[in-house]
Amino acid sequence: MDVWDSWWVLQVMQLLGLFSFWISFAKFRTLLSRAFGFGHKIIKGDCNAWIFVSFNGLVTAGSLISLLLILSWAYSYAFPSSPSVIKSYDIPNSSHSLVQSFQILKSNVSRGTCNVFEGSWVKDDSYPLYDASHCPFAERGFNCLANGRKDRGYTKWRWKPKNCDIPRFDARKILEELRGKRVVFVGDSLSRTQWESMICMLMTGVEDKKSVYEIKGNKITKQIRFLGVKFSSFDVRIDFYRSVFLVKPGSVPRHAPQRVKTTLRLDKIDDISHEWIDSDVLIFNSGHWWTRTKLFDMGWYFQVGSSVKLGMPINSAFNTALLTWASWVENTINTNRTRIFFRTFESSHWSGQNHNACKVTRKPWKRTNGREKSPISDMINRVVKNMSAQVTVLHVTPMTAYRSDGHVGTWNDKPSVPDCSHWCLPGVPDMWNQILLSYFLPKQGPN
Repeated sequence: MDVWDSWWVLQVMQLLGLFSFWISFAKFRTLLSRAFGFGHKIIKGDCNAWIFVSFNGLVTAGSLISLLLILSWAYSYAFPSSPSVIKSYDIPNSSHSLVQSFQILKSNVSRGTCNVFEGSWVKDDSYPLYDASHCPFAERGFNCLANGRKDRGYTKWRWKPKNCDIPRFDARKILEELRGKRVVFVGDSLSRTQWESMICMLMTGVEDKKSVYEIKGNKITKQIRFLGVKFSSFDVRIDFYRSVFLVKPGSVPRHAPQRVKTTLRLDKIDDISHEWIDSDVLIFNSGHWWTRTKLFDMGWYFQVGSSVKLGMPINSAFNTALLTWASWVENTINTNRTRIFFRTFESSHWSGQNHNACKVTRKPWKRTNGREKSPISDMINRVVKNMSAQVTVLHVTPMTAYRSDGHVGTWNDKPSVPDCSHWCLPGVPDMWNQILLSYFLPKQGPN
């Protein structure tokens, strides 16, 4: 029924109800006033009073009953009862088959029945997935075992979501799914770590290791802006572009203060962005360079249009850069072809008053100790949520918060400089890739 029809019915019923109530009240008042006289007459023995009062009582009772019936009918007419519309969703558990896990991760990662980023780390002696010393694309600075780390416990942890399982990694199956495709990582050194991890993981499914090579013959270095590895047997490319801010570094405008050495054009996407377009999978990250020490202390300031924003807070600048990135994605990327991901901020484990002490533990923390939240991650989630293009957020911040044991520490290429930001390989980034690659497993089982 139309809501306005219900409204008019209610108005009419309310008028009838008020009229009936007025009659009832008038009768009740009259009855009350005469009750005293009735009692007086009873004392005197006047039996005719019994008949009069009985008639008035019947009229009053009838009016009250009529009022209740009218109000009840009006309510049921305006608000008819309907069956429940609450759906019941079955939450799969870890005993379900991998087929169901594939379906869950394909359709519902980070929402619905399985939030894959809510869970815990469990010990698994079948890990690690590869030996970094046998992978030519694993950077020496991330190969902690080769750099002298004695304990191997940090390589034996697997992420277990609360309500589902992440499928066991199958390199051959993933390579077949990626056949003929180009995967592109864009971001900072943490993105490069994930890129190296993926290549080492996929190489375990290749018999002829020489069929995997860097397309320009480049060695992996920290400053190189582009690296591309080809899996020739499967016609798969895994590329990395170094773009730590995602937006364009600019020259110093005329008349800028002397402290301004370089500007960051928050309203312009990075110049190399045109090389990201022709891809099937795009994975972005940014955040670790958005700090005072890597910006203001180095003479980097923000610019929008022709104006240098000397007083702009870093978080505001990062949000502006994200909006520029989002606009570029929406107007440039064909999301019918390209699947886009954005990985959130990875928890670091610096300690001390100035956050410059690095203590790598032997086991993961039992609690996140407040590191499961990050303003950088919050901004990423908020911007992506408001985009018209489909972008999947890989919200790794909470899962990395536990892994105080997974950092390179002093087992890097510069032992005198401890590192509680980057991760050992094999290690934590392998789990990011297991989650990421699960999106590309074939859709199986009932819909």
